[in-house]
Amino acid sequence: MNKLSTQPCMIARSLALVGDAWSMLIMRDAHGGLTRFDDFRKSLGIAPTMLAGRLAALVYEGLLEKRRYSDRPPRDEYVLTEAGRDFLPVLFAMSAWGRKHRGGGKTIRFFDAENGTEIDPLTIDRATGAPIGTRSIRIAAPE
Repeated sequence: MNKLSTQPCMIARSLALVGDAWSMLIMRDAHGGLTRFDDFRKSLGIAPTMLAGRLAALVYEGLLEKRRYSDRPPRDEYVLTEAGRDFLPVLFAMSAWGRKHRGGGKTIRFFDAENGTEIDPLTIDRATGAPIGTRSIRIAAPE
């Protein structure tokens, strides 16, 4: 068990699941429509054993579901679960931060699949409607 996974902080516990770069990139590609092992491998340039381990962990933690799509030869695909789909705002936030602080050159962009318009994500406070990052906040440890 990862030490982070037992902490009361949800950021630490989430990082225990998807805190490595490969898992984040697999989730990015899964949101981009990839489902098959070879497609993930080609997109990421990752060693097959590393990819298999990361996919297994994401399945175990409930972000992806492994489904058989061919019996002969046996082939599986990896599809997003509800928890995996709920991860998309994390990718949006990381992308926005990267564009602002590590920008330059080409970068991925997000488009609405229904109407084709580019998405410019913004994280807001539900109570006030204020964009997160424009006001000071206080982080409180659980009681």
